[in-house]
Amino acid sequence: MRFDPTNDQKKALEAVIGWWQNPVHSYFTLGGYAGTGKTSLLSVFRQILKKLNPKTKVAFCAYTGKASQVLESSLRLHGARADTDSVSTIHSLIYAPVVNSKGSVTGWKPKQQIKADVIVVDEASMIDRQIWEDLLSFDLPILAVGDHGQLPPIKPGFNLMTRLDAKLEAIHRQAVDNPIIKLSIMARETGLIPVNNYGQGVKKLSRYDSASGSEVEELMQSSGKSLLILAGYNQTRIKLNQQMRTYFGFETPEPGSGDRVICLKNNWEKGIYNGMTGVIQSLKSEVIGPKSIEVYKTEIKMDDGTVFEGNMLRNQFNAPSTLADQINKKDDVDLFDFGYALTVHKAQGSQSPKVLLFEERNKYMTDEDWRRWLYTGITRAEDNLTIVG
Repeated sequence: MRFDPTNDQKKALEAVIGWWQNPVHSYFTLGGYAGTGKTSLLSVFRQILKKLNPKTKVAFCAYTGKASQVLESSLRLHGARADTDSVSTIHSLIYAPVVNSKGSVTGWKPKQQIKADVIVVDEASMIDRQIWEDLLSFDLPILAVGDHGQLPPIKPGFNLMTRLDAKLEAIHRQAVDNPIIKLSIMARETGLIPVNNYGQGVKKLSRYDSASGSEVEELMQSSGKSLLILAGYNQTRIKLNQQMRTYFGFETPEPGSGDRVICLKNNWEKGIYNGMTGVIQSLKSEVIGPKSIEVYKTEIKMDDGTVFEGNMLRNQFNAPSTLADQINKKDDVDLFDFGYALTVHKAQGSQSPKVLLFEERNKYMTDEDWRRWLYTGITRAEDNLTIVG
């Protein structure tokens, strides 16, 4: 595919290559809004590395399995995927499984080394301090690329996108007419999306219009599990999850086989992280440990292809907040909830062909917080987007 760079892209590429040839420090941070061509730039960077040294090995990685798949597709589309390269999640790149005598994975630990000359991290806006420190521990140059318009990582106190070495802010020609990109710009700049039809499958409805309710209900009933529903309040999320589960035939509030779930708390030893989603394959109610904790012993096929086996805290399902204070590491219990509807914060790193976004602004949000929230929600959509506000 032909690369027709913007001035922004030319400057950013020159800065990245300059760092690579004469590094001031071990990593380089590049921010880019949706539609600015970040993945295209990564592909060109890879091609230049090959010209400089054909033996250079690159370890590409992203926070989620879906993001790593999108990255690999882009690299192949641009003819930039070398046989010596790897493309994976951050977790599978830097952590190794701990296996017991029966061959079962009991945990994860940082690998001793990574066989690569440089690490390229996509979706770096989601990385928290612990993951970043683990990445740096391999003593390899790191190019970290993310969207500096998004919300900061779920865990507060660290954000790679606040100290950027280069930025991409001009929308690329190929994305100018995309209605989702247009709405993302409006969200970033004004935080206001008027009620309107913005293109095929992209619209905003008024919650005060009597016809909106039936249109939203039809969308929820007809879209199946390809629909990602986003909200601002946990109470709304709980109601929407219950509503979606009735459409899929679940008759009780208890989770069951086939239910879609989301992880609410990192457990790197088990290979799961906050915001990771999957589908329950099997589960059984049990009471475990000296504290008599009620759990679901479960097997979950995660969306990145891995399988989680462990205990889910029973009380967490449909709870209005994360119940991290009810468990500790010794309890061997993890936190999951239904994953049909998510808060925008939990949906970072996720994308879906269809997104239904309910505008809900917390009274404590600043105007900047709101613009980031709205922008992050809108950019979860790949093709179709319905906003209700």
